[in-house]
This record gives sequence, C-alpha cells and structure tokens, in this order.
Amino acid sequence: MLSRISLSLVLSLGMVSPVWAAGQATKTDAVAMVTRAVAHVKEVGQEKAFADFSTMGGPYTDRDLYVVVYNLTGTCLAHGANAKLIGKDLSDAEDVDGKLYIQERMTLAKTNKTFWQDYKFTNPTSKKIEPKEMYCQVDGGLAVCAGIYKQ
Repeated sequence: MLSRISLSLVLSLGMVSPVWAAGQATKTDAVAMVTRAVAHVKEVGQEKAFADFSTMGGPYTDRDLYVVVYNLTGTCLAHGANAKLIGKDLSDAEDVDGKLYIQERMTLAKTNKTFWQDYKFTNPTSKKIEPKEMYCQVDGGLAVCAGIYKQ
C-alpha cells in the first residue's frame, strides 16, 4: 500500500514524465547525444567514431535515439539503427509523404550550424513509421544528427 501511495505521489508531483515512462528520448537527449558525438569525432577521428555510432546497442544509441552522420552531399557515413544505409547516397530518399528529407537536410546543413528537421521515419523501437524531429549539428563537412519520434 505504501509503495502505491509513494508512486502516486511521485507521479502527481511530475517527478516521472510521460516521455520517460514511455521510454522515448527527448529533444534534450537528442541535443546532448549530438554534442557528445561531435566531440567524439574530434577526439578519436572519423573512422573510429563512425564505427562507434553504427554499433547498435552501443554508447551512441539510447532507446529510440541513435546517431546518424552524412556528408553534405547526402551520403550516409554512420547509422545507429540501420547499417545497410552506410555508404549509400540517400539524397533521393523520400519519407511516406514524398518529402525528400535528406535533400532538405543537406540544404539546411549548408546554411545552418545547428537545426531541427521534421519528417517521417521508421522507429526502430516500435517498427512503425512515425513523425520524427531530427536535430543536426554541422561540423567539418559533416551533418551529425540524432532524432526523436513523436507518436
């Protein structure tokens, strides 16, 4: 009985957010992951960093959050949820609504040091196509990104 009362109190005080309870990453988590990833590239170099980012379940994946890296022409250099995309030119990739989201991302990357982008993509946790907000930081000719899913 005491544990149910304690849990109710914690929930009523807002100490456990619905996002945490659902196991989804937040915008703050995405920004922190990208910041950490950019620092990692500078620390260990691209080859090691890209391998680290592309290791599913590794330190650069967290729940539905993972790092992806593109050069500024749209070639995927690292992908924390789908290794089959690494090395591919994805500049013509469309989401389910026909949005050329990689082309849009590269356009944004050429004019912004950091940015958020909206599109739809398959959530690796739910396996469903969901709205996604991708945060990217441009550094050294790379767009280093991580995004959150909005259900």
